[in-house]
Amino acid sequence: MQNKKPIIIIAVLSVMALGLGYWYGLPEEGSGRGKEAAVKAAAVKAAAEKAAAEKEKRRRRGEERRNARAKLLRWEFETGGQVSSSPAIGSDGTVYVVAAGFFSNSDRKLYAINGKSGGKLWEFETGTQVHSSPAIGSDGTVYVGSYDNYLYAINGKSGVKLWEFETGGSVYSSPAIGPDGTVYVGSRDGKLYAISGKTGVKLWEFESGESEYGVRSSPAIGSDGTVYVGSRDIVRRRTGKKEFVYTGGVKKLYAIKTESLGLAKSPWPMRGQNARHTGRVMKK
Repeated sequence: MQNKKPIIIIAVLSVMALGLGYWYGLPEEGSGRGKEAAVKAAAVKAAAEKAAAEKEKRRRRGEERRNARAKLLRWEFETGGQVSSSPAIGSDGTVYVVAAGFFSNSDRKLYAINGKSGGKLWEFETGTQVHSSPAIGSDGTVYVGSYDNYLYAINGKSGVKLWEFETGGSVYSSPAIGPDGTVYVGSRDGKLYAISGKTGVKLWEFESGESEYGVRSSPAIGSDGTVYVGSRDIVRRRTGKKEFVYTGGVKKLYAIKTESLGLAKSPWPMRGQNARHTGRVMKK
């Protein structure tokens, strides 16, 4: 027993030394090290609380937007491409719209959609992308241009093609319809065409100045029969012996005399429904 006492004493002293070392090793609450640690801990806590508050704020805003959207949205219809044109609305509430991106393999279709339910009634596929906005004649025929150089006339009820008219360039322009049924539309070939809405036969054409981008503008019809349309004509300038082609110098608006006194009495005779582009359906 006498031999074990020194061992016990040494063990007790070792534990005490470890304990004292631990306590003396910690920063005192009032010391500089203690204050620095407390400041860092408070900063970390504050940053975490701020991040959590911002996250909660974003969540609430997103929920509010979704709720507001749900209250306003009646339906949505998914196309196979970008919808960059303006829709047209028929007398029965049918909505006509084209979908197309910027590539030849895009959607390139004209859709007829039930205005109340959002259900597809029919679709018509053109040869390539479409940016032209459709117009509707007094008999319900839908007219739309395409980058495949054609202006199409389509039965508004069935989606069946009635005729097609080929221009010399892509048809970016949106058609406008006169009261006699004449359809006016521009083409990248630099011409404005007047086409019979019933037969698709060309009545006449007006050629703007030499053009690289042609008539991309959509025509407007005045009450006196004047058709207004813009064009991007080319200016050729010489500097020494070299000839430069400059496409941005002449931006012309043309006023062309016609027999169409104003717009057709149809639900949607031009892009935006009327010359002011209010997009309002005509009252019966």
